[in-house]
Amino acid sequence: MSDSRQSGNGQPAASQEAPVRRARFSLILLIPVLAIAISGWLAWKHFATQGPLISITFDTADGLTTGQTQVKNKAVTLGTVQDITLSPDMRRVTVQVQMNANSAHILTDHTRFWVVRPRINGASITGLDTLISGAYIAIDPGAPNGHYQTEFKGLEAAPGIRSDQPGSTFWLVAPAVGSLGQGSPVFFRDLPVGEVLGYTMPPGGDGPIVLQVFVQAPYDHYLRTDSRFWNVSGVQVGVGAGGLKVQLQSIQALLSGGVAFGLPQRRVGVDAPLAPANSVFKLYGSQSEADNARYHQRFKVATYVDTSVKGLAAGSQVTMFGLQIGSVTDVKLEISDPRILPKVRVEMEIEPERILSAPDTQAKQVQEFLTAFVASGMRASVQSASFLTGESMIGLQFVKNAPPAQVTYEGDVAVLPSQPGGFDGIMASVSTITDKIAAMPLTQIGDHVNDLIAHADGRLNSREVTQSLVAFRNSLQNVDRLTRNADQHLPALMSAIQGTLNNAQTLLGAYGGDTDFHRNLEGMILQMSQMARSLRFLTDYLDHHPSALITGRRN
Repeated sequence: MSDSRQSGNGQPAASQEAPVRRARFSLILLIPVLAIAISGWLAWKHFATQGPLISITFDTADGLTTGQTQVKNKAVTLGTVQDITLSPDMRRVTVQVQMNANSAHILTDHTRFWVVRPRINGASITGLDTLISGAYIAIDPGAPNGHYQTEFKGLEAAPGIRSDQPGSTFWLVAPAVGSLGQGSPVFFRDLPVGEVLGYTMPPGGDGPIVLQVFVQAPYDHYLRTDSRFWNVSGVQVGVGAGGLKVQLQSIQALLSGGVAFGLPQRRVGVDAPLAPANSVFKLYGSQSEADNARYHQRFKVATYVDTSVKGLAAGSQVTMFGLQIGSVTDVKLEISDPRILPKVRVEMEIEPERILSAPDTQAKQVQEFLTAFVASGMRASVQSASFLTGESMIGLQFVKNAPPAQVTYEGDVAVLPSQPGGFDGIMASVSTITDKIAAMPLTQIGDHVNDLIAHADGRLNSREVTQSLVAFRNSLQNVDRLTRNADQHLPALMSAIQGTLNNAQTLLGAYGGDTDFHRNLEGMILQMSQMARSLRFLTDYLDHHPSALITGRRN
């Protein structure tokens, strides 16, 4: 039923429109808009900050985790591991790393990657922080002038030097490395200034081994072309004049080995130039060998020994008056003819710079010295250098009353005469004495002694011995009486002689003139004066030494 209204005049009334309320804008609609905007911004930021995807191959993926392991340089994150897969031959692993955009410029053929894990190398322990945070991949950008690339081969250990570390690398040549290895320290005046980077074996394993070492700046500028390196690995024990000596560079060198170098010898007015990078040096076995290397002149000598050479080997010292003047180069037994006794040939090298001040010593001058010394009794002998270690050496000593000898030559090698020395020399002297004793007629001497002892009683009781003893006793009695008479009569005799002298002088004074009688009287007075003086000396000596009448005067 419709509801209609009419107006007062009977006309239907006009319909009125209902008011319409306007819809308001809701803030809820902003939420999806903002979400879309933020998502777009995050997506843009993700793609804008995302760098290249690179691949690194390692021997093992130990400690690496997808989505967690990071690539760092100086504790700054540069990328994250995205995937880890095995290589087709199952020998290596390939790690996919998503790098940051700001790291793209360091991805060159000079860039190096390695995994930082806890490592113990000798006395050094690295990577302890990874025990808590986990392993991570470290990066070294290398030189900035490399070519861009995205595939890399990772290192299994941290490199010895970084691209931002100042210093220089050098090469050492050695017959053996001993306990040296990668990471062994390099010392300068007991300070660690570098490390061993690695070593290279010669082709076929024959020949010296080449080691690469890195020396930090500014210590690399201390190296000159005549500098010397030596091995300081382990503990060096020696016996010298001061007793037992134990030398240890450091605990680190004891555990991982080490190399040391020192300042070169300063020459008068001339210094060797600085050693450029990648210079090659010889690695000596000890500091003493390195010190001996500064003597460049060598004079070859040899000697033949027919006694024991136990403890004598190449490298043993050659000394004169206890000071080293050279070293032994070879010791070998020579047997040339069964009719000739074998001998040991000892070859040596004398270093004239140790004993002669002239730097340009000539071989002729050394030959003149050796010839004169041998003529004066110089002989070579094997002597003991240490009773504790049994080491021996060659000593050049001057022997008194040595038989004549001279220097001979075998080509350019001077051959010095030898003589047993040390314990062998003592035994040779004892043998000479025993030979002389053995040559004595000891049997005959013993027979005479036995005969003398057997007939001693009969000879002592014989008439001749009794008469001799009686005569000796009478002589002693006469000497005693003479001594007493001398004490009584000598003063009177002296007084008489003095009176005679006085009268003679009076007579000489009264009788003048240059006549024969005057001269004879004067000579007689002089002789009487000397006799009186002698008697006075005799009297004084007998007073102090009465036994002089029997034993004589003592000097």
